[in-house]
Amino acid sequence: MIRRLLHYSSPRARRLLVTELACVVATAVLQGIAFVMLVPLLRALFLGDLATVRFWLIAVALVGAAYAVVFWCASQVGMKASTAVLDSLLRRLGDRLVELPTAWFGVDRSGLVADIATRGAMFVASTPYSIVRLILTGFITPATVLIGMYFYDWRLALAMTATVPVMWITFRWLRRGMERDDAEHSAAVAEASNRVIEFANVQPALRMAGDRSTADRLVEDALRRQHQAYRGLLLTGGAGLAAFAGVVQLALTVVILLGAYLAVGGSLEPATLIALLVLGVRFTEPIANSGALGGGVAVANTTLTHLDELASVAPLPEPATSGVPADWGIEFHDVTFGYGGHPVLRRLSFTAPPGRMTAIVGPSGSGKTTIIKLMARFYDPESGTVSIGGVALPRLGTAVVEAAVAPVFQDVYLFDDTILNNVWIGNPDLSREEVVAAAARCRVDEIVERLPGGWDTRVGEGGSNLSGGERQRVSIARALLKDAPIVLLDEATAALDIGNEIAVSDTLDALHGDRTVIVVAHRLSTIMRADQILMLDGDGGIQEAGTHAQLLAAGGAYASYWQERANAAGWRLTSHA
Repeated sequence: MIRRLLHYSSPRARRLLVTELACVVATAVLQGIAFVMLVPLLRALFLGDLATVRFWLIAVALVGAAYAVVFWCASQVGMKASTAVLDSLLRRLGDRLVELPTAWFGVDRSGLVADIATRGAMFVASTPYSIVRLILTGFITPATVLIGMYFYDWRLALAMTATVPVMWITFRWLRRGMERDDAEHSAAVAEASNRVIEFANVQPALRMAGDRSTADRLVEDALRRQHQAYRGLLLTGGAGLAAFAGVVQLALTVVILLGAYLAVGGSLEPATLIALLVLGVRFTEPIANSGALGGGVAVANTTLTHLDELASVAPLPEPATSGVPADWGIEFHDVTFGYGGHPVLRRLSFTAPPGRMTAIVGPSGSGKTTIIKLMARFYDPESGTVSIGGVALPRLGTAVVEAAVAPVFQDVYLFDDTILNNVWIGNPDLSREEVVAAAARCRVDEIVERLPGGWDTRVGEGGSNLSGGERQRVSIARALLKDAPIVLLDEATAALDIGNEIAVSDTLDALHGDRTVIVVAHRLSTIMRADQILMLDGDGGIQEAGTHAQLLAAGGAYASYWQERANAAGWRLTSHA
């Protein structure tokens, strides 16, 4: 575990951790030497040799003083090392989360990340001093005692040495069992956390539906699995500790029986036997105490394993030197892609001209959102190429693509900050006045006027203090403020009322000629404004492509789609007297 921990530590944390461990080893050796010195001291006491007693008392006192000094140093360094290690773990976790491909976050892993960042990192950082120190002491001190016993009676020392492999095997078995069960418990905790967070986030929808049985069942099942995993962890730990304690006590029993046999036979003096039995107790007691700490190492290893798994996630390939796009047009050439199963897109090819708006329409599941994610380089296609300005996205690199693209998705997330700061994050280099002016283009000022705190009103976690339409308007304003040459809108106007939709649509019209706009939309007014419309089929390809007028005139799938939408938009609720 220490080797893995050093891998995730900063240079300063690594130096402090090594210094701490060196001090711990020194204290364990000094403690063992002090215990060994008890043998001649006790023998002298039994024989009444006061001069020898005085000599060994002084020797024990000097070793004890050295032990106290080194122990104090270990404590001071240990606290600094724990803080430095915790800082290193959190920084490595944060840096790695930023480096992970966006697709990794497609599965809800909030529970796992939260567990690593809170309970896991804190526990691992404190492990070297609170657990590893005691385990090292529990084995190094007895090892020192064992070496010292060979100077007094090799037979008892040899018998004690024979029990060491049995104790080590039992300790390893205990730790591995705890590590396995803690991994299962950690996964169950992460799943339960995800379900509880989900249950809290979707309360409005659940209450509107009037039936929370499904959500309740998911939470209850996750909590039940967590409790079962915890019970298994306790059972494994209890059985393992009992077995380990039994082995340690058996070792002491062997030493006592052999010592008694030797004393009765006259080959071992009673005074020496008593002193050596005291030493035998000091040999086994630290080992027995360390057995209970093996589970703590296993728990720490679980968190380090999670970090190893994060480190092993393969990033998207990056170029040594980023390419330079000729323009901001987007091209798909024979693109095939799926999410590990049935392909969503099959040999898809099209071009979205620079400075024009392209609308993507089609039935549910036809791959509209997938196209947007490939454009933003959340994924790379399984085959074929996605390019910007004639340069494939892997040759541009993720940083260039992220700078060039401003995506807005239907599921909007706002930070628990002010409305102004949630827009400002799109371009921190602008002044407050410029941000306010840009946000007003998306009618965010109308939202602000209704709020008591104005632009400095906090929106709540995830934007919970705003309506769905208001969150989308803030998100669109943030994306447009980024001033990226490519704007991707995935159902971004779905939750807007007609007045706000018109305002946002006028903003998009103003972008023509300046930005390449890709829109996934069902709103008829948004589709009509597009310079090009791509009508997807249900098999991962393009059924029709052209302008709105051209596709209506063709009388094909798009014309039928348009007519259905137009009829749906014309429905009205009526009442009869």
